[in-house]
Amino acid sequence: MGKRNNSRRRTNKKAELKKKTVPPIGMIIVGVGIILIGLAALFAMQGNNDTAANTGSAGEEYSSVPVPVEYNAPELSRTNLASGQEESLADYRGKIILVNLWATWCPPCKAELPVLQGYYENHADEGFVIIGIDFGEPEDTVASFIENARLTYPIWLDVEQKAGMAFNSYSLPASFVIDRDGVVRLAWTGQISNAMLEKHVTPLIQGN
Repeated sequence: MGKRNNSRRRTNKKAELKKKTVPPIGMIIVGVGIILIGLAALFAMQGNNDTAANTGSAGEEYSSVPVPVEYNAPELSRTNLASGQEESLADYRGKIILVNLWATWCPPCKAELPVLQGYYENHADEGFVIIGIDFGEPEDTVASFIENARLTYPIWLDVEQKAGMAFNSYSLPASFVIDRDGVVRLAWTGQISNAMLEKHVTPLIQGN
């Protein structure tokens, strides 16, 4: 009798252990579903990357989005690298101005420069100008870089970093769009794509 009772106890313990360790069928389905969702997301991300690579638009997906603002442009004067003369934002009143704070040591700043240059070339004859304000570097460093980058829009030197104080921004790159009446309308922090420029700045240029 004792042996039979011991045998029954062992059988009951095994059954209880099996109940505890084997997950319900619903949990198995949920687990498989999560795995499938993860795999689908992975393949989708890969597909998006392949499409971006094929179309040359990889950078478009990571562009920052501007914040609509409305305040008077600050009174700011800096030295134009090309002419050596001091200029002010007021000198460009009547144009749509994109002020771009940047530096030669800033990777996203350098990455967006060709985009800015291309957009400037496409819209300069519509009363649009970009003013690139270098953030705190010496003239020879900026001049050498600009020559290689082949930028044709105005570049201002700002060794004292007064532009950052004027716009209350110390992140790079940072951009601000000023309308023809001298009102700041858009503020960007981070790299800009051509798609974002066309979507948000072109309507201001065209008076929409």
